[in-house]
Amino acid sequence: MIFTQYYLECLSQASYLIGDPTTGRAVVVDPRRDIDEYLDDAAEHDLRIERVIETHIHADFLSGHLELSAATGAPISYGEVADIEFPFEPLQEGQRLSLGEVTLEILATPGHTPESISVVVYEHPDDKVPYGVLTGDALFVGDVGRPDLATTETSSADDLAETLHHSLQDKLLKLPDATRVFPAHGGGSSCGKQLSSETSSTIGEQRKSNYALQARDVKQFVAEVTEDQPAQPPYFEFTSQRNRQQRDLLDESPPPSLDVDEVYRLAESGAILLDSREPDDYAAGHWRGAVNIGLDGRFAEWAGNVLSPERDIVLVGDPASARESRIRLSRVGFDRVIGQLRDLAAVLAQRPDLVEVTSRLTAERLAELRDAPGDLQLVDVRGPGEVAEGSIAGALEIPLPTLTKSFSSLDRATPVVTYCASGARSMVAASVLRASGFEEVSDVLGGYGAWQDAGLPTT
Repeated sequence: MIFTQYYLECLSQASYLIGDPTTGRAVVVDPRRDIDEYLDDAAEHDLRIERVIETHIHADFLSGHLELSAATGAPISYGEVADIEFPFEPLQEGQRLSLGEVTLEILATPGHTPESISVVVYEHPDDKVPYGVLTGDALFVGDVGRPDLATTETSSADDLAETLHHSLQDKLLKLPDATRVFPAHGGGSSCGKQLSSETSSTIGEQRKSNYALQARDVKQFVAEVTEDQPAQPPYFEFTSQRNRQQRDLLDESPPPSLDVDEVYRLAESGAILLDSREPDDYAAGHWRGAVNIGLDGRFAEWAGNVLSPERDIVLVGDPASARESRIRLSRVGFDRVIGQLRDLAAVLAQRPDLVEVTSRLTAERLAELRDAPGDLQLVDVRGPGEVAEGSIAGALEIPLPTLTKSFSSLDRATPVVTYCASGARSMVAASVLRASGFEEVSDVLGGYGAWQDAGLPTT
């Protein structure tokens, strides 16, 4: 059997190629949008991708089912109750798909979403113990899928949590303990609250160690999996809808090169200016009003948290990273990248009227400012789980995904200082605040970690 996991660190997203070398038949499960790796590996192993399987309608990334189907002619399959606006081949509970010796069995495992399925993988059709199970967002390593992302007027988070409990106890946990667990996400994903950084496990290991599987009854399970979930990123609803639709395929070409006057005109017309350089480079000098989201971080996710998918985007950072920035944005459905500033260095050197630098504070300097006269708004943009481990006294808790909806809770004329765990998200937040009209904004170098290292008081 050919079994390959593709793990995309910047989105904590896993996809899979499963093939039978005796027949050359293969499927891909939960593909990302840039599909070359699947095609290259299939070609290397003389495999023909004959089906694209989605474990559910994803909300955290724009899937590559349309791209892969267009490239291979393979049909797209979802669970039979999926509400999709393009043709697909539904998969039913207990259905078996033969690739030759390799056999896949479908389990309906709703709860995270109504149409969620899991895919049990057998190396041989008569094996008593499966090789593994692809659990989508039903079961993670260390967690289970959050039940609050697919609620409706008739189906609450509690209702979906009860359904998920049934899927776990009566379906997945009925598999042998040796069955390997391959989820769709790992640590850092907003699809759960305490996902492990491990990208695989076994049913037996999860039965013993996964907090959600220790609940004594369904009532306790519902309470534990619905409380303290992180804020839902604002792009999730947009991406979920795009995954249901027939849409344009990925454009992997570099965005058009633009001169200074063209960028200025587009910015005046409402385009977002996005600088994907690292925070220190951005702070030293950037196009005034540009938002900074470093390409080396969780770039696409953070962009989805603070940018609007309904606005054009112009890249104003390093032109060498423009194509990569465009592809990563497309992974969350942000396809409106209409250009890239041709020569940032020339702008920084020759157009001081368009350039600004950014204030970054050491932890010690922040402590001095907090003790000095005058008002200061300190904003903690970490998630609830991080804040629970400790914070700086008096900080406003505004997780990054809720920032753009929380402007009214801040005074635009009073200095603002943002901090996160290490200094990456805080710069994103600070740049968004400045681009939105806040007059004096800084962030903390090294974030809460630097504050702790300096021995400053926490609460």
